[in-house]
Amino acid sequence: MSALTLALDAMGGDHAPQATVAGALQALAADPQLRLLLVGERTVVEAELRRAGASPSSRLEIRHAGEVIGYDEEPVQAFRRKRDSSIAVGLRLVRDGQASAFVSAGSTGALMAGSLFTFGRIQGVRRPALVQVMPTLSGPGLVFLDMGATVAAAAEDLVQWALMGAIYAETVLGRPAPRVALLNVGTEAEKGPEEVKKAYQTLSRLRLNFIGNIEARELLSGAADVVVVDGFAGNIALKTVEGLARDLMRALKRELGSSLRTKLGAWLALPALRRLAARFDAQEAGGAPLLGVNGLCVKCHGNSTPRAIAAGLRVGAGAARGRLVEAIARRLAERESGETDE
Repeated sequence: MSALTLALDAMGGDHAPQATVAGALQALAADPQLRLLLVGERTVVEAELRRAGASPSSRLEIRHAGEVIGYDEEPVQAFRRKRDSSIAVGLRLVRDGQASAFVSAGSTGALMAGSLFTFGRIQGVRRPALVQVMPTLSGPGLVFLDMGATVAAAAEDLVQWALMGAIYAETVLGRPAPRVALLNVGTEAEKGPEEVKKAYQTLSRLRLNFIGNIEARELLSGAADVVVVDGFAGNIALKTVEGLARDLMRALKRELGSSLRTKLGAWLALPALRRLAARFDAQEAGGAPLLGVNGLCVKCHGNSTPRAIAAGLRVGAGAARGRLVEAIARRLAERESGETDE
């Protein structure tokens, strides 16, 4: 496997640069073929590297960016005004071929706007979508999109996201013929908003393993490999699952510590409880690639820990090695030519 270079926003996130630098070091230790460009204020990043007992090397370079886009800034205006921001510099590194992907825990709006301005859309794509692998009770997890890049979606948006989600599952996660579903209020084809019903009919005619509609109560069951919904409902669904998993684990921990008998039971069940907690740990998801732009960028949670940053870098590396952008462009071009219709 040849070396792969990624750019990381060292200044993005609630815990930057400590979490980003520590996550970068974790990712380098886990992947010997990885090379990183830390994008941020050089003196700040250098100081954090020294604090972590590390220094720049052939696998870890610093690329200076003198500005940071804050979460409270208007994304489009901030990106246009701050051309030396860590987000702007990191995206240009990918555009100019110096890095294969850019990973950031910074402003979601600025990252999406900047990606569109810097990369443009893949030909034929109407609106990009954020995708994330959601944990499930069985199986390797669920490819879920859109997570919030596009609040309201037309039927064609949902169709394109279904195709892009299936390609992500195939090329990055190694799942042949992934089962694709629409998130809806019922399983019947005639249920739901008009745009969802139109998308159902179109998806039924494509060479895609489309299994129809799925209800929200089945998201964690492993009934589908890819689930598509508009960004408004998608963001709510994802955060509901994350919050439910977090609060259930907290409640379970509290109840198991309530008496000597439950403490003994907890000790016996500890290995299983640890596996369950790890499966539903939001930090393990790492990041969400923005699908549909003509370049690779991965958005991490703003509150990402070092482990989450390392996981986000792993997502970016997988997408780059799977040539995700090229695969999406090729599949959409085939559809435009009619080759994917039944």
